[in-house]
Amino acid sequence: MAGPIDRRLLTRARPARTFLVLGALIGLAQTLGIVGTAAGAALAIAALVGGAPAASALALLVASVLVRTAATWALEGAGARAASAVKSQLRAAVLTAVSAAGPDGMARRDRARVTTLVGRGLDALDGYFGSYLPQFLLTVIAVPVLLGVLALADPETAIIVACTLPVIPVFMVLVGLATHATQQRQWAALGTLASGFLELVEGLSTLTLFGRQHRQEQRIANVTEHYRARTMAVLRVTFVSGFVLEIAGTLSVAIVAVTIGVRLVEGSVPLALGLFVLLLTPEVYVPIRQVGARFHASADGVAVADEVFAILDDAPAPRGPRAAGARSLELDQLSVGYDGVEVVRVSLRVTAGRITALAGPSGAGKSTVVAALLGFRPHGGRLLLDGVEATDARHAIAWAPQRPALVAGSVASNVAMRGPDVSPAGVSPADGSLADAELATVRRALHLAAADLIDPALVLGEESAGLSGGQAQRVALARAIHRALTTDARLLVLDEPTSALDAATEAELVGRLRELADQGIGVLVVSHRDAVLAAADTVVTLGAGAGARAGAAAGADAGARDRAAAGAGAGAGAGAGVRARAGAGERDSVAAGAGVRAGAGARAGAAAGTAAGVGGGAGAGAASVVPLRRGES
Repeated sequence: MAGPIDRRLLTRARPARTFLVLGALIGLAQTLGIVGTAAGAALAIAALVGGAPAASALALLVASVLVRTAATWALEGAGARAASAVKSQLRAAVLTAVSAAGPDGMARRDRARVTTLVGRGLDALDGYFGSYLPQFLLTVIAVPVLLGVLALADPETAIIVACTLPVIPVFMVLVGLATHATQQRQWAALGTLASGFLELVEGLSTLTLFGRQHRQEQRIANVTEHYRARTMAVLRVTFVSGFVLEIAGTLSVAIVAVTIGVRLVEGSVPLALGLFVLLLTPEVYVPIRQVGARFHASADGVAVADEVFAILDDAPAPRGPRAAGARSLELDQLSVGYDGVEVVRVSLRVTAGRITALAGPSGAGKSTVVAALLGFRPHGGRLLLDGVEATDARHAIAWAPQRPALVAGSVASNVAMRGPDVSPAGVSPADGSLADAELATVRRALHLAAADLIDPALVLGEESAGLSGGQAQRVALARAIHRALTTDARLLVLDEPTSALDAATEAELVGRLRELADQGIGVLVVSHRDAVLAAADTVVTLGAGAGARAGAAAGADAGARDRAAAGAGAGAGAGAGVRARAGAGERDSVAAGAGVRAGAGARAGAAAGTAAGVGGGAGAGAASVVPLRRGES
């Protein structure tokens, strides 16, 4: 926080700006109440001592006390409401940023730390908005006003107060620097504790299996003790700093009290004025002392805000306009790089009713291409939806990742993307027919994912507990299919959907994917399994030797087929081959170019044609075209 008020909160949280305006008005009313209270009490005491009527002075005192009390309550209430609104807004912003960053972005952050941040962490802003900020606003408004009133009433006292007042802010700055550093260390210790506990819970079954669960007790105890020590350090700094501020304020008020007492004895000031100055002087110091003390209550929230804004600053730029119901996806020389080095470049097209496979050896960049489609990785080249260029295709596709992420709850709630409170039986108290229709869609999605034997009512634990690896993979696939069936996402992207399946289940799933394609859904499958590639209408291969593979496939039959092949590119950048299959009784000629780059050096590709083939050229990625009849692989 660069200053007494974190400007980032004002920039990103509109309720914070509203609270500043409202708080300033309430703080002004509270300041007037302070002045009225001091004046009413001084006049009433002087009247009683002098034997004069004190009714008007007492009325002023009562009215001022009521105004001051109401203003104090209103300021703290406004701060609490602002804290609630800001927390909700920041939680939503963090979740949006985490979603936009995707798996690659989250891989750079600690999951337990982020979870703690959006949960208990942001609750620490209650102290900032409910305690520190209202007091800070009161200080900014009350101190100049009260000092001005003192200058009008007694310039000599105002000079003394003006000379002693800066001592407290100097101590506050010094203490604040120490508090911020201590609070950052405490927040880091809490993050370490949360991360260690999450890792232990996730691996508890494995530790129990090998009889090592009890050995973790000491590690958790050590981390907990470290957090306790950091927390006590924060409390020590808080108490010591509060004592320092109280001493400074008390000594300053004592100086004024001594001078007023001497002047009252001398008779140079009237009793009412002396009492008014004595009652008002502490009120000048109190706001500054209180804002220093309440800064410690807000220090945890300030540390959390730093973490929140670090996540928000790293979030990708907002995506462009949606292309609702897009039925075609085209990648035109789409390239992705890491640390400034391009690692993959590909061109392909996915259209409704066809299955396109993206193949290649491990590490060729298949999942990287999918991450770029989803907006999780920055990319070059062009990405077009129905011919319209877009930054990513996340809103237009239904996606099933290679590693399924299921949440605790029923299988039905996971497939339908609902919370764990969705009834597994599909019964809704409000509208049973709607629930039954939704359950029917869930069952159809499970059927198309070759997961007919998985009961939608089965309740899962954390980390897909209750399902095997292959079953969890098919439930995740059913979730993507459910999205494709119930939304305008007509493009289905699957990352290694059969990697954990046996041959029979894989063949069944491949048949269901063909059924989906026949219903007008475009399917892009990332796979290296032969059964999946054999069922695809178009195969785009990333990796070395892809062009040679395509040439071999084309030359396998010297009979009645058209054949064409292009050679693979030599060098660090490998060629890519494309296999295309036409519908029954007709032929397609589908060309796609894909290449993988391992560096920035020059690359060359030598092309060779066979029979009725065509020669390729030089470049990072060479394309080959292999028209095949339907049913051939």
